[in-house]
Amino acid sequence: MCPETGRARLSYRRAEEIFEENTRLLANPLASPEDIEDLDGWTLHRLRHSALTHDAEDGTSTPMLLARSRHASVRSLERYARPSVDAVARHVAERDPAARRRSH
Repeated sequence: MCPETGRARLSYRRAEEIFEENTRLLANPLASPEDIEDLDGWTLHRLRHSALTHDAEDGTSTPMLLARSRHASVRSLERYARPSVDAVARHVAERDPAARRRSH
């Protein structure tokens, strides 16, 4: 029970069901709404992967990513935080000394 509202709290399993049901069309943009019952949506676990990846792409430090994800090792974190090719290119371009000299 929530101490503030007095309502029952949403279980992880129920939250997962609601999220999956409500992301079916988003996860399958070419599908028609009539096929919604046969589609799979996104999972909360996938949402976790995405959040860690976006944080990594935005430059969040490895210690902070480890703390937020509650992973004990960088090796386990590697499966979650996978920056895209574009994010890596942006990162390299932002730190290119020659590009910094040209912009001044």
